[in-house]
Amino acid sequence: MIAGWRMVSVEVKPVTTVKSKVTIKGTKEGLVFFMDDTCSFDELLADLREKIEHSHQQILSGPLIRVSIKLGKRYCTPEQQEELTKIIRQKGNLVIHLVEADVITKEEAFAERLKSQFHVQVHTIRSGQVLESDGDILLLGDVNPGGTIRSTGNIYVLGHLRGYAHAGISGDTEAIIAAAVMSPTQLRIAEVVSKPGDEWTQNSGGTEFAYLENETMLVAKMNYLSRIRPELGETKA
Repeated sequence: MIAGWRMVSVEVKPVTTVKSKVTIKGTKEGLVFFMDDTCSFDELLADLREKIEHSHQQILSGPLIRVSIKLGKRYCTPEQQEELTKIIRQKGNLVIHLVEADVITKEEAFAERLKSQFHVQVHTIRSGQVLESDGDILLLGDVNPGGTIRSTGNIYVLGHLRGYAHAGISGDTEAIIAAAVMSPTQLRIAEVVSKPGDEWTQNSGGTEFAYLENETMLVAKMNYLSRIRPELGETKA
C-alpha cells in the first residue's frame, strides 16, 4: 500500500429506473403530452402533477403554447379528460388544443388491456404436457386428461378443461380458474385442492369458474364473476 493512502470500501447499489407515466415533447405546433396507457389512472394523474408543478419549468412558462394530449390505447371518460386538462391548465400559458386516443370505446380499451395482461396460448394441452405461466394465462384450446396448466395468476380456458389446473401457484388465494367446459381431473388454487369425484361428472353447460371462499373451493357461473371478483372487471381507465 502506498504511504498516505488507505483502502475504502464503497457499496455500489443498483440504479432502479422508473418508467415515466407522462412524456412531454416539443413540436413546431406546440407541446405533445404522451400518456402511458398501461398504468392506473391515479398513477397517471400523480406523474402529470409532478411534471406540471416541479419540472419542465422553462418549457411550461412564457408565451402561449398549444398542447396536444395523446392517450394511446387508454379510454378516458369525459370526467377523466377534464381532470387531466385541469392539471395542465394550471400553467396559464398552456392551451389545450387536442385530446386524442387510439381507442373509441371502453370495450376497445378493455380488449387492449387483455392483450398486454394475458399470456395467450393457442393449442391443446395433451396428456403429459405442462403449460406454466407467470401471470394470468388465456388458453384458446383444450386441456386433455393428463395435461396440466399452471399459473401464478388466473387461468382462463376457452375450451374443454379435463386435465389438471393450478392457479395462484405462488399463494394467490384470489386467483380463479375459468373454463368454457369445466370437467377437470383436479383443480387447485394456491394450496387448496378441489374434491375429486362426482362433482365434475355432470356438466350443467355454460362457462364456469372456480374460486376460493373461506379456504373452500367453490364453482359458479361466469355471470357471477363480477359479484365475486369485481376487481377482475375493472379496466385501467
